Amino acid sequence: MRTGDEIIQELPWRWRVHGKIALLAGLGLLFDGWNVVLAGYVLPLLKADMLLSAAQLGLFGAAGLAGMAVGAFAWGTVADVIGRKRVFMLTVLVYGVASLACALSPNFEILLLARFIEGTGLGGCLPVDYSLVSEFTPRKVRGRVMALMGIAFPLGATLCGLISTLMLPLEDWRLMLGLMVIPAVLAVWIRRGIPESPLFLLRRNREAEARAVIDDLVRRTGAPVQEWRSPQLNDESRLSPMVFVSRLGDIWKFSWKNTMLIWGLFITVFFLYYGVLNWMPSILVGEGLGRYAAFLKTTLMTGAGVIGTLLSAWLVDVLGRKSGLLVGGLGSAGGIVMFALWLDVGRDAAVWLAVYGFSVQLLIATLYVYVPEIYPTLLRATGFGWASAISRIAASLAPILLGSVLWPVLGLVGAFGVTSAVVGLVLLLTLILGPETKGQGLTLHTEPAERTPEPGIRLP
Repeated sequence: MRTGDEIIQELPWRWRVHGKIALLAGLGLLFDGWNVVLAGYVLPLLKADMLLSAAQLGLFGAAGLAGMAVGAFAWGTVADVIGRKRVFMLTVLVYGVASLACALSPNFEILLLARFIEGTGLGGCLPVDYSLVSEFTPRKVRGRVMALMGIAFPLGATLCGLISTLMLPLEDWRLMLGLMVIPAVLAVWIRRGIPESPLFLLRRNREAEARAVIDDLVRRTGAPVQEWRSPQLNDESRLSPMVFVSRLGDIWKFSWKNTMLIWGLFITVFFLYYGVLNWMPSILVGEGLGRYAAFLKTTLMTGAGVIGTLLSAWLVDVLGRKSGLLVGGLGSAGGIVMFALWLDVGRDAAVWLAVYGFSVQLLIATLYVYVPEIYPTLLRATGFGWASAISRIAASLAPILLGSVLWPVLGLVGAFGVTSAVVGLVLLLTLILGPETKGQGLTLHTEPAERTPEPGIRLP
């Protein structure tokens, strides 16, 4: 007799069931993409209105990223202890309320605090939303669905770029920071209808609740009704300060090698990504472009990422997760270096900027598919959350190190060349040492299980 988690992973895909969950989870990523890119557009307006120094502008950028780092590991761990559904709503609620506080801030100090709190909500969206979707989605289409869900991030970034450019004549940073308040509150209301993850319920040995959710999913997808049993697992952990420390130790005990590789990828990829996002408008303005032209070319970069995310959905399910990492890594490293080289010789580098935007989103979308498949249900949101937290810390340092250390010393070509080379090194280690997770079922256990993957192309 099959177990409940096996039933879930073999259900037929249905848009009205699984698609609804993925779309609602994508809203969190859309807010994330919007908010990250928004900093680059708001900084010039803040500088003029509040007469801020370069150091204060750096603090504003770092405050949001620091909040995301705290939110990622905190909410990820909380979701593994109290459940996905409640955190699924709370993270967006925190973001919405704090966005309103940002828009109404009477001074710079309150703005920094509100920006930090806003970041904690957004930081939790990533690990929790991806964990939830992975645990509802059938195995055969999981890679495709989760990669496509990632399209919400570049879509949010692109919308932010377009709308911020249109709003430039208003010169109103408060309106820019508060624009997403109403959509966020509406998202919280709509998310109430999503059930708790049945894999989480089974892991916590809440069999009656899990049976109600699984039986309802079987009925709504039209799958054949069959008897199933509970795997009889019992995770009795409770939320406490020590659980954050113990779960961090657990993800390293589960697989130190995979955790090391994932952290390495998240640190290097997002250091480069956030460094480029924060400095690109300034780089383009420094090349003589007007503010409108600089904003539009930065928007071209994020818009190209939408197409990259679409390609990742094909790559991860047809060729495997490692193929997506390889193509995205080579394209993003090569694209940003070529962009800098073309600028260095005084030529229009918009094409290479689009190549970078396309490739880096393909790479990130693949990463977001890969990580939830590495960890078991007990540690899924925690593992993703800590990786995301570490990446946000690296991202908060990126504007400072890239703009104040690497760029002045090595030049733009050297700065992007060095960071891209580090990304390439970590990617190579992952391709050699990391597992291929294409076609594998999610596990509830903390012990790595022997699983037979589907046949397909495998990179070393």
